[in-house]
Amino acid sequence: MGIVDSLAWLDSHLDHESSSVGIAAGRVEGLDLAAMSELVGLLGDPQTDVPVIHVTGTNGKGSVTAMVVGLLQAHGLSVGSYTSPHLERINERMRRDGEPIDDQTLSEVLDGLRAVEPLLSSRPTWFELVTAAALRWFAEAPVDVAVVEVGLLGRYDATNVVEAQVAVVTGVGGDHTDFRPGWELAVAGEKAGIIGPDAAAVLGRMEPELRDVFRAEGPASLVAEDVDFEVLSSRPAIGGRLVEIAGVHERYDEIFLPLHGDVQAHNAAVAVAAVESFFDRALDPDLVRDGLALVRLEGRAEVVAHQPLVILDGAHNPDALRALGATLDDEFATVGSRTVVLGLLAGRDPDQAVEALSSLRPDLVVCTTADPDDRGLPAEVLAAACERAGLAHEAVATPAEAVARALAHAQEEDLVVVTGSFRLLGPARAVVAAALS
Repeated sequence: MGIVDSLAWLDSHLDHESSSVGIAAGRVEGLDLAAMSELVGLLGDPQTDVPVIHVTGTNGKGSVTAMVVGLLQAHGLSVGSYTSPHLERINERMRRDGEPIDDQTLSEVLDGLRAVEPLLSSRPTWFELVTAAALRWFAEAPVDVAVVEVGLLGRYDATNVVEAQVAVVTGVGGDHTDFRPGWELAVAGEKAGIIGPDAAAVLGRMEPELRDVFRAEGPASLVAEDVDFEVLSSRPAIGGRLVEIAGVHERYDEIFLPLHGDVQAHNAAVAVAAVESFFDRALDPDLVRDGLALVRLEGRAEVVAHQPLVILDGAHNPDALRALGATLDDEFATVGSRTVVLGLLAGRDPDQAVEALSSLRPDLVVCTTADPDDRGLPAEVLAAACERAGLAHEAVATPAEAVARALAHAQEEDLVVVTGSFRLLGPARAVVAAALS
């Protein structure tokens, strides 16, 4: 079959990414790894053929994954990476040395899964199939190491069939939770599920009492930010930031990160500690600089146009929105107005999101339905939240129309930010490209 037929078959399966509104820490009924384990078992357990660095966390997973890949490549390894969600094409989720899987190879891998599906005792989900496809491709490519990003929480995520050499938790925040008392411990408990007894655990910034949740999983070793490694300095530079990091084994000075936001310095510290833990030694400082200098990330304070300045960021929870607000103030001083295009998926609290969005100091919020065909919160719901918060707003039906409206409103000296969900960013990129052509 060709890629069109292969993707049509894939899309006929249940997609939890589009139906996971009821899934949260402490409320994971119906989730287990039995079907995923059976699937990879029929494929010969490809997840055991390649060493794995497994990455979870409320925010920063994609950034840490990209940085770990860069560091491993700088050390001469062939690296597979599996991430979610994709911005425009599913191929983006599976990469070898930074390059997405091509259509022909993806079709062949999916067709192999289609051949074994009749042997399964239950029908796999869309995400289980995509995860299995990535793991099989990494084993067959082959790669020297795979960096695998968790899709949802951790313990019952399809990626958790791997037995990671290094388990990374970037942090614990308010996402996939109902915010009832004790939610932080519940979220931490789900994310701790990726830590096996032979894994080295690497923890980003979090409250000290939460570290005990991860320690209780009994990892082979555990290092934590602000205890065993830390960011010594982080300051804006042209096109990114200059960072100094005290790693677990070594100090790394004058690192240029071609990324925006102080949060990326902390992501870099976690990535360095993860690779130190993988090799169980200090890294060559020059290779750290080389590996991080080449990191590219779409949809994280990504500048896609000037005059007006247009920034795309997939900030999809209050903590991420507040971090984006700090990044704008720190690195993107503009003399004009600020227009924010906002879209959220169902399951998000619109009032909490809009409260956090206030840190971006928008002059106008263009509310849209992030995914009109699936589970986006209606634009009118977001507009009502903006009304309650006293923010000037408009409601526009689709992401493409909303971005076009924001661009039409903006002058050369203004700032346009598109945020709230990664599902906005593909349409936004297309509209901006068309406007610049």
